[in-house]
Amino acid sequence: MTTDTATDVFEENRPLLMGVAYRMLGRVADAEDVVQDAWLRWAGADRDKVREPRAYLVRVTTRLAIDRLRQVKARDEAYVGPWLPEPYVTDFGDSVPDTADRALLADSVSLAVLVVLESLSPLERAVFVLREAFGYPYAEIADLLDRGEAAVRQLAGRARRHVEERRPRYDVDPAQRRDLTRRFLAAATEGDLEGLMSLLAPEARLVGDSGGKAKAPVRELHTADKVGRFLVGATGKGVVPGMSYEFVEVNGGVAVLVLIDGKPDSVFQVDIVNGLVSTVYIVRNPDKLRSLANTV
Repeated sequence: MTTDTATDVFEENRPLLMGVAYRMLGRVADAEDVVQDAWLRWAGADRDKVREPRAYLVRVTTRLAIDRLRQVKARDEAYVGPWLPEPYVTDFGDSVPDTADRALLADSVSLAVLVVLESLSPLERAVFVLREAFGYPYAEIADLLDRGEAAVRQLAGRARRHVEERRPRYDVDPAQRRDLTRRFLAAATEGDLEGLMSLLAPEARLVGDSGGKAKAPVRELHTADKVGRFLVGATGKGVVPGMSYEFVEVNGGVAVLVLIDGKPDSVFQVDIVNGLVSTVYIVRNPDKLRSLANTV
């Protein structure tokens, strides 16, 4: 296999590898590092002996991601405040034409699911991602991870039960989500508490991730009243000079990117249940917004 051919093969599989690495890690920069390391392994491999390049690349990427996940779990023990995944711009394009497949991929990369995946062991997370997000057969996952198929099935079952028990319920209608996001943004920026309360579910919650590097609640807020009053208080202090908004698709759904002088300041996204906002996610940690600079 020539160097040019090897590059073409890798680039063809890069979206898949990035998808696996990000779902494993919940961090764009770490996922990009893992994919780059996978490229170095691929470039240095005896590629003439590799019968299935895609399987080889997924195997290397998954194992590198498992190693990286063990490292970042220790790092996150000192994280300040609630932790949310780094917002990840998702555009499945024409590579995922089937509506059901799109919905599956969008759900597997949602903020709600990735938060739950943080509580899995690295091996459980790898099995869950490969099986639930990408549909790999158990036998192939076993080969990728050098585990017996029976062990992989046990890991998959345990991970699936764990996720289902803890995954928040939410509606996935894109049109409804976009409409409510627009109305929610309008009410929040206008300081319209009554308008916000009409959009919030009674037991709504707000999760803010700043990592201690920006202003955000250091604990989750619960109930519509607390969430609404916080948002009105946060936005009712006058117009911030240079502030603007853009709608972007991150983690499989519409979100609002808040800009100050054209630079990312925060991202917020909402989950919907029965036509009302059930969860508000706000990411303000500047370290988690760097990759979004390329979207503006």
